[in-house]
Amino acid sequence: MKIYETSTAPSPRRVRIFLAEKGLLDKVTFEQLDIQAGENITPEFRLKNPIAKVPVLELDDGSYISESVAICRYFEALYPENPLMGVTPKEQAEIEMWQRRCEIYFFNIVGMGFQHTTGYFADRMQPNKEWGEQCVKGAAKFFRVLEAQLSQNEFIAGDSYSIADITALVTVDFARVIKVRIPEDMPNVLRWYEAVKQRPSAKV
Repeated sequence: MKIYETSTAPSPRRVRIFLAEKGLLDKVTFEQLDIQAGENITPEFRLKNPIAKVPVLELDDGSYISESVAICRYFEALYPENPLMGVTPKEQAEIEMWQRRCEIYFFNIVGMGFQHTTGYFADRMQPNKEWGEQCVKGAAKFFRVLEAQLSQNEFIAGDSYSIADITALVTVDFARVIKVRIPEDMPNVLRWYEAVKQRPSAKV
C-alpha cells in the first residue's frame, strides 16, 4: 500500500499519527507531493482523487481511498487492535461526535483561516481576507468547547486517546501559522496538549 501525501500538511499528518499509534507505519510507503507547486492538481493525480487533495491511499489492487478519516477507518477495520475509533456502539458514537466537532468547527476553520489570510493557494482560488479573519476568530473560540470537555475527561472523547485527539492536536499545531494559540486561562486544554504532544506518534 502507498500513501500520497505532503509531510508538512495537516491532513496527512493525521493519518501518520493514526498509523503510528496503531503500529502500522511499516505497512505503507509514502510518496511526497509538492502541493504548492501543484503536483496534486495535475490530470494524473485527479485520476486518483478528483478532489485533488492529499492524502490518498493506493491499495494493492490499484484502487484509491481519499479523505483522512476514511483512510483511518479503513485501517481501523483492517487492524482492530489498539482501537482509536471506539469499541462499543456508545464509544464509537461519542468518538465520532467529537471527531466531527473537532474537524468541522476547528480543523476546517483553521484551514480556511490559513488559506484566506495568507493567500497560499492564490494561484488556484480567490482568497477573501475578511472571511479568513472571521475563521481565525472562530477557531480561537473553539478552545472554550475543548476546555469544558477536558475539565471532565482526560482525553477529548473520554478516558482513552482517540482520533478526536489526533485531529485536535494537529489543528492546534497548525493553528500557529495563523497566530492562534491555546489561551493561558484554559488549564485543561494546556494539560491535555502537553500530554498528547509528548506521545511518540506526535513526532512522525
